Amino acid sequence: MKRILYLTFYFEPDLCAGSFRNSPLVKELAEQVGSEAEIDVITTLPNRYSTFAADAPQYEDRGNYKINRIAIPKHQSGMRDQIKSFTRYFSETKRLIDGKKYDLVVASSSRLFTAYLGYTIAKKQRIPLYLDIRDIFTDTMKDVLKSTVVKAAVLPVLNQIERRVFNYAKHINLISGGFKPYFRRYTRPIYSEFPNGIDPEFLNLPISTPSRNTSKTIVYAGNIGEGQGLHIIVPKAAKRLGDRYRFLIIGDGGAKGKLITAIDRLQVNNVELRQPVKRAELLEIYREADFLFLHLNDYDAFKKVLPSKIFELGAYDKPIIAGVAGFANEFIDKNIPNRILFLPGDVDSMVSQLEKYKYENIVRTDFLNNFKRESVNEKMAASIREYL
Repeated sequence: MKRILYLTFYFEPDLCAGSFRNSPLVKELAEQVGSEAEIDVITTLPNRYSTFAADAPQYEDRGNYKINRIAIPKHQSGMRDQIKSFTRYFSETKRLIDGKKYDLVVASSSRLFTAYLGYTIAKKQRIPLYLDIRDIFTDTMKDVLKSTVVKAAVLPVLNQIERRVFNYAKHINLISGGFKPYFRRYTRPIYSEFPNGIDPEFLNLPISTPSRNTSKTIVYAGNIGEGQGLHIIVPKAAKRLGDRYRFLIIGDGGAKGKLITAIDRLQVNNVELRQPVKRAELLEIYREADFLFLHLNDYDAFKKVLPSKIFELGAYDKPIIAGVAGFANEFIDKNIPNRILFLPGDVDSMVSQLEKYKYENIVRTDFLNNFKRESVNEKMAASIREYL
């Protein structure tokens, strides 16, 4: 019997794109391999948000796939905390697989380090490495790191790690078509483009009733980090829009303090902050919203990404307000009708479009049919099986 090692830092019941991506993909892969293979999933106990806790066993036996969840230190999503967390994940993974022989390593990675962990294992055992790349970490660090001294020290190391990992990989899946130009420098792997998709719970949603609210509610749910840049757009937009609109921000993250500071500085009273909620509760909040909101910071690296949140929000018939650039902007423009689209941080454009907007709900039938997560996972799992 073949053995697959599947590495993902996030897995159910955690609340994040990595968990929503990998949990159903592992189930689909396990179903496809059947008695042909066993899968060892090594992940972490729920940790995406320090303010959200979900019970999960450290070990689960689900037939032909087993789940090991590693306990990592509590963190606030800062850089140092993330390094500590991954160091624990790295060392504990090595301990768990000690003495075990695999036929394939699959690693889903947004910060390069899970990909690097998979590389060290696959190379030592001389087996294929299949990577699912959800972000270009080195590219992102060029924008996130502000100190030239730190950049000079860190970026060469990251570039060297990246070259080793990507040149060794047998197959690299790019979650965004915007990554393709960056990866042309790595010619050895076989490439695919299986994106995120719409989860089953976001299909067959009830049709919204016409909104009669005098004050419209704009809902954002997700990470509140530098990458989302909510602190540069929400307080100023809320101030301009006044009591005609109310922002409901659900989530947590490393830049939440900046968001609170900006709200207080502008003396804004139409922004409500809530802690992360479970997905079932979030669906109900989305259902009652008037607008669904998405924003990415103005980083060059983010012009290549395709946020999973797009698939979540696009499943509803409600208008979307999206401040994104590059590939994500083009994707929304092409695939999602009934949206207000502006560049990151452009408060003037967002407010002016919103003030002119004639409210309506539109079912995005083509989008729903073209981007079901189940269909994406069936094809991706089949491509993974080819390396057994």
